[in-house]
Amino acid sequence: MRNKVLIVDDSKFNRQVLKNILEEDYEILEAENGREALVIIEERMKEIAAVLLDIVMPEVNGVTLLKMLNEKDYLNEFPVLVVTSEQDVELVAECFDYGISDFIRKPVNTDFVKQRVQKLVDLYLQKNEFKERLERQTFTLRNQYKLLQQQADQLKKSNERMIDVLGTVVEYRNMEERSHLTMVKGFTEILANHMMQDYPEYGLTEEKIKIIVSASVLHDVGKVMIPDAILLKPGKLTGEEFEYMKSHSIRGYDMIESIKELWEEDYVKCSMEITRSHHEKYDGGGYPDGLKGDEIPISAQLVSVADCYAALISESVYKDAIPLDEAFNMILQGECGVFSYKLLECFRKAKEELKEVAKACGITGGEI
Repeated sequence: MRNKVLIVDDSKFNRQVLKNILEEDYEILEAENGREALVIIEERMKEIAAVLLDIVMPEVNGVTLLKMLNEKDYLNEFPVLVVTSEQDVELVAECFDYGISDFIRKPVNTDFVKQRVQKLVDLYLQKNEFKERLERQTFTLRNQYKLLQQQADQLKKSNERMIDVLGTVVEYRNMEERSHLTMVKGFTEILANHMMQDYPEYGLTEEKIKIIVSASVLHDVGKVMIPDAILLKPGKLTGEEFEYMKSHSIRGYDMIESIKELWEEDYVKCSMEITRSHHEKYDGGGYPDGLKGDEIPISAQLVSVADCYAALISESVYKDAIPLDEAFNMILQGECGVFSYKLLECFRKAKEELKEVAKACGITGGEI
């Protein structure tokens, strides 16, 4: 409890005068110079309600003590009132610069001293109570924030685990090797990083890219709804079968929408964009909605190129793998549909990085 007033003056008489004024309301502590005062302050910091300080004292004078209290940030704890007969205007200004609360000239007026000390003590008590309350609230908010961060991290991990499970289901349903989705993820990440660097207008960030890469494995999740007779048919599909196969994008979109309450909003949005729009083409010639240009979400554009390249260089039930350099050129020359020229430029620049991902997945058919 702050109920003590420290009087710092080398004159015993002056200390007694101030003590007589204040001892009815406060317990009085005394020091003959700044050195003694600093020891008392550091020992009884939380008990001191105010300090009354003389300027001219031996060993450590009042100005020097103020400087030390200011450097140690102690003047936020209690008010300091300078009580002196000094008339130097510059000295007064220096004291206020160090952070004193008031300046009282000797000889002192009893009522004035009592009123000023009481008002300043009340003011500082309110300020310190507010500060302590704010610190408690800040501590609570920080703990709540940490808890929310932990929950958010757990939710992200849950989202990623769910996506991985669904991606695995798609692989087995399509009879694809794990390397295909690994390549799609790797290619998507490489292309997205180049787009982020070269074309900031798309608003890609590291966090958004992580979500796009994670959701990329769901691009063909709708194929789990396609009958085996169509999905695994080794020969060419009939027109009717091909139209049914194309419905996998809408079916995948509907699947994600049906379980969207289980996921974080950003993952849901990105997954739905990719499943629905990864077969759209930049000239409007894709499906299911005939989107054109940047009507196609950037997430779907990225996965579209990544999936196309991964599919070309991989073996499947209905085709052999195409050599790396041939597949690369097919995409650049528009043989696989029209892609954004910006995205194709990133694809061109990323050729060595794409090559490393392909090699890591066991694809060795030709040089990129």
